[in-house]
Amino acid sequence: MPPLNLGNQQPKTPLDADHAWRATAARAGETVLFFDFDGTLAPVDDDPTAVQPAPKVLAALEALAPVVQRVAIVSARPVDFLRDHLGGLVGIDLYGLYGLEHSHSGGETVTEPAALPWVPTMAELADLARAELPAGTLVEFKRLSVALHWRTAPHLEAQVEQWGRAQAERLGLKVQAGRMVLELKPPVDRDKGLVIGEIVRDAGGAWYFGDDVSDIKAFAALRARSAADPDFLGVCVAVANPETGHEVAEAADLTIDSPAALGDFLTEAVHHLT
Repeated sequence: MPPLNLGNQQPKTPLDADHAWRATAARAGETVLFFDFDGTLAPVDDDPTAVQPAPKVLAALEALAPVVQRVAIVSARPVDFLRDHLGGLVGIDLYGLYGLEHSHSGGETVTEPAALPWVPTMAELADLARAELPAGTLVEFKRLSVALHWRTAPHLEAQVEQWGRAQAERLGLKVQAGRMVLELKPPVDRDKGLVIGEIVRDAGGAWYFGDDVSDIKAFAALRARSAADPDFLGVCVAVANPETGHEVAEAADLTIDSPAALGDFLTEAVHHLT
């Protein structure tokens, strides 16, 4: 099993992974397992289109899905991207673009109606970014959002951020900061915290695995559910990284070293729950 560390925001009683999985086993049929994709299930790559799930991850998810109430991927990626990169797994719910899209257990992709009018704006913004931002900036158009990456050109951070925030103000868009990326998205009230909060209303427990600042909202949703119901078991797990890892780990109960280590961790979880 990979090394685990407690985050600074402790639950009511000290938490370790084995104890948490044993407690989960008693309510597995009422438990939801949530995962971010990039940096969590898959290592981050210089080319965001080239990422693939870490070893053992897909096999573990396939084994866990029939045991728990739900397995859900909640990501900044579009649903179609997630579907393509999860190897045809069945029984997995996909929430893309921070919840602006979703698909349940392999069903059709449903888009948040309030976001649809913004598709032309986002396409025009992507074209403008490619024309105005310097070489080395990677512009990722996701239909309902535009991500501006500077991972391969770290010296461009200030310039890209300034340009992106100015465009967001001009167009009335929301800004989501991330790991060497700034994402612009429609002013629609959807984020990871809202998605998780809605799903866990009727759950007896949930785990959330994430690596970036947007995942802290998901952690907060589990904290809120636990505060409202002492019987609810919420476990927040950070996947370490050099960019935002410290901030995310401070908000988590447990920290895992990498997406590869997560594959080992979930494989071990299968033994606890089956």
